[in-house]
Amino acid sequence: MGDTLRLGNPPIDILLRRSARARRLTLRVSRIDGRVTLTLPPRVADREALRFAREREGWLRAHIDGRSPPAPPLAPGATVLFEGRPLPLVAARVRGPRLEEGVLKLPDDAAPCGPRVAAFLRTAARDRLARASDHHAAALGRPYGRITLRDTRSRWGSCTSEGNLMYSWRLVMAPPEVLDYVAAHEVAHLLEMNHSRAFWAVVARLMPGYDAHRHWLRTHGAELHAVRFDGA
Repeated sequence: MGDTLRLGNPPIDILLRRSARARRLTLRVSRIDGRVTLTLPPRVADREALRFAREREGWLRAHIDGRSPPAPPLAPGATVLFEGRPLPLVAARVRGPRLEEGVLKLPDDAAPCGPRVAAFLRTAARDRLARASDHHAAALGRPYGRITLRDTRSRWGSCTSEGNLMYSWRLVMAPPEVLDYVAAHEVAHLLEMNHSRAFWAVVARLMPGYDAHRHWLRTHGAELHAVRFDGA
């Protein structure tokens, strides 16, 4: 058995993901594309993973069958979340995405909108996340290395042992205080590379009342991931 196992008929393809942090077997069905991921601790055998999946086959099929259809691709006339609010997309005589008068103007040609909107969001996210990271790092008196932006599905941010920060650029779609919370969370790892009480005390010092923003991500995070930026 390799990185993917096939279960039942009609078959369900399950991606196997080993994680040093995992303490137990967990199954997850993506709300975006229906992908099934089985996370398992490093020393759990593949046969145990298959048995675990077989025991939950009924649950898996119910979740896959009940999944909402994918969101349509972005186009002029639609809106995209930006800093927690719907931002209208309009076609205009511009060379590239331009934020003006509360709308995002896009070139009025035949090229798909999604990649252009994504490029605008990535640029805005880098600016806001760099400012937030600078602010919180200064408050701790701890410099960080570099910032990398990705379109991650499993986490909103991370901090390496070298002090490099990674963020999902989709955070710019959330309210500004939510983005700020994630920056505070990752910068706090410069002091505490864990999720101990001491770590959460650092987060609370950087951002009092952070739990409300953490809850927002848990409640609405799937909505941010559901937006399609492909060229369909």
